[in-house]
Amino acid sequence: MTSFPDNLMDAIIEIAEQASDAILEVYNSSFDIEQKDDNTPVTCADLAAHNSITEGLARLTPNIPVLSEESTNIPFSERKQWTTYWLVDPLDGTREFIKRNGEFTINIALIENNYPTLGVIYTPVTNTCFFAEQNKGAYKQVKGSEAFSISTRKAPVEKTLTASVRSLNDSSLDEFQKNIGKHNTISMGSSLKSCLIAEGKVDIYPRIGPTSEWDTAAAQCIIEEAGGCITTTDMLRLKYNTKESLLNPNFLAFGDKSIKWNEFL
Repeated sequence: MTSFPDNLMDAIIEIAEQASDAILEVYNSSFDIEQKDDNTPVTCADLAAHNSITEGLARLTPNIPVLSEESTNIPFSERKQWTTYWLVDPLDGTREFIKRNGEFTINIALIENNYPTLGVIYTPVTNTCFFAEQNKGAYKQVKGSEAFSISTRKAPVEKTLTASVRSLNDSSLDEFQKNIGKHNTISMGSSLKSCLIAEGKVDIYPRIGPTSEWDTAAAQCIIEEAGGCITTTDMLRLKYNTKESLLNPNFLAFGDKSIKWNEFL
């Protein structure tokens, strides 16, 4: 059985804060933009945060492997042996970082037996942290203030509030939203959309399009502990590290579990 430090959550939040400092140092300067093999952008902030987080996790839990967006060359033949590992997106929302609109986050999740059991999402520009641990609830904290419990809400009958991707032309949402009926939509970058669901400000975030496992793991733990779900379009919990590809299936993130959201697809 894996042994963890007693102050594990506090330590992970501190690691996220240190990565935030590294990101903001770049954010507040001029920086170059490169393209990865999949044509997504990357900056030195992504790499600085990756190095900061992986070094911090290696010191904290030296026997637990780390899978980061910036270290995806680990073959499935190796990682499929992992029952416990850290799954990290050092800078979720690189396009938003480049636009300097503040809508980017640091995502750190602990995966045990293919499901997230701890999640931290940290927003550098606002010093806001969302965090959760299995069976311990979900919380929000602004640095320097006390953490407080958050929870999802029951979807209102009169008008549903949906979240969508700011950086993509997500036309596939049109039919889904039409089927829902009356709704308002908030467009936002990174995992902040999921955080809005966890704190009861948004009802549903349907994602029909490519995402990776590091995009959703921390958010899944937080939403689940807040009372909601992230599922496939068949309403099954997202699972992690089960195949060669690290791409997620299409998914639904939602707060009200009494609604069969996939019926609107």
